[in-house]
Amino acid sequence: MPSEPPETLIYKRCKFATHLPASYVYSPSHFWMAMEAPGIWRIGFTKFATRMLGEIVDQDLPLAPGATVSPGQVIGWVEGFKALTDIFCIACGEYCGANPALAEEIGRISSDPYGGGWLYRVRGEPDATCVDVEGYRAILDATIDGILESRP
Repeated sequence: MPSEPPETLIYKRCKFATHLPASYVYSPSHFWMAMEAPGIWRIGFTKFATRMLGEIVDQDLPLAPGATVSPGQVIGWVEGFKALTDIFCIACGEYCGANPALAEEIGRISSDPYGGGWLYRVRGEPDATCVDVEGYRAILDATIDGILESRP
């Protein structure tokens, strides 16, 4: 029996719209975390992050499973047509590995950012700066307003 899709908060501001899974936690750096099992988190880019990167063309998460990770640690990189960026850890604990499906279909990061496009897993706890979906809505509002204000 297929599982129900998660409850989402519909977010729209200016020309950007997305459905944010309500049960996820979010980082100010535009990553999300979803608990898979007690203490095990699946982590990926938000739709906003993938939009800023453009079409994703390559990525690498070379850290070995079992390594100790901490918030802010660079654990890999992703390249999009618009930008090359580091992938930062947003949890503390034990790195459990990267999403193996991305080696076959890198486009999942953009096409299914809250599902099959996840980046990596960690056994541990979210960074203290992570917020719930309402907190992330406020982060998006401030980020988009800042972009709009910087335009000539």
